Amino acid sequence: MEPFPFEMGPIRPVDENDSLLIRTTRGCPWNICEFCVNYKHMDFSMRTTAEIKKDIDSAAAYYGNHPFQSCFLQDGDSFIIETGTLLEILTYLKKKFPYLQRISSYGRAQTMVKKSYKEIKEICDAGLNTLYCGMESGSDKVLKRIRKGTTRKNIIKSAQTAKQAGMQMSHFVISGLGGRELWKEHALDTASALNEINPHKIRVLTIGVKQGSGLEKQMLQKKFSLQSEKEIIEEQRLLIQNLKEINSHYANHHEVDLILDARGQLPKDRAKLLAIMDRFLSLSEDDQINFTLGRRLGYYRFLNDMMDENRYNFVEAEVQKVKTLYPDQLEVIFHQLRAKIV
Repeated sequence: MEPFPFEMGPIRPVDENDSLLIRTTRGCPWNICEFCVNYKHMDFSMRTTAEIKKDIDSAAAYYGNHPFQSCFLQDGDSFIIETGTLLEILTYLKKKFPYLQRISSYGRAQTMVKKSYKEIKEICDAGLNTLYCGMESGSDKVLKRIRKGTTRKNIIKSAQTAKQAGMQMSHFVISGLGGRELWKEHALDTASALNEINPHKIRVLTIGVKQGSGLEKQMLQKKFSLQSEKEIIEEQRLLIQNLKEINSHYANHHEVDLILDARGQLPKDRAKLLAIMDRFLSLSEDDQINFTLGRRLGYYRFLNDMMDENRYNFVEAEVQKVKTLYPDQLEVIFHQLRAKIV
């Protein structure tokens, strides 16, 4: 396959699966979060306006008249670009791709709070109208431990400013990030922060400690203790239970998540989301293990997949193999499988 005639960054949000990708920066300007390894071997740099425009031209020629309606600006933080320059890039992008209705980007809270409301409004009006915020947690203790480089206060402030300016907000939360030490505070403080923000979307991911990450080092030093899969679901239930009077769309939507059934519109689907958590938690221990291994190995996607007797029996045979080969190591195996997911 011929390479693309323009630069491509390493990641993009799940919701941007069909979007045009234009790289404005390389890497992440912070790049020391304890859980993340996406940009560990990459020095951060801002691409020049000329480079970006050249790539936009190349993308327009490559895709022809493809009517892209959405575009994601890579990599980790396009808002670090000087406002006037970013407006110039957005104007050029919309000129070359006139069907665009949504332009999106990751945006670090600590970068966002440095821009005025006027600047953010101008950026939104120029087309960058959707922001993905790696909130991760609403707990200052958790944020400090993972070296997020921002605070609960600035996460809330930046999101409220962006919403007021007209941006659609999608906030990522990482279940299990508090570990056994801070799980309850992580769930409750994250819920209260989300209640203050009321983002358009809440996207829940599940912790998988990556090899070479700072969090792995914390684990080895016994400073961070992983929860079990069941405990992570109990934590998520507590989070959902405490989301009050907001109208966000809530979803587990990444392959790293155990229960992909969990998606719905708050507040009307709150009871349904809690019932989904309870359905898993009410399973027998053996069935919880069966579903978890089946999900982690890719044999299941949804809870109802367990109802297929042939599939259930096949997964159960795999469970017995794992128990024989690795006695008392099931949670370790589950985590290793989780951590391999990109």
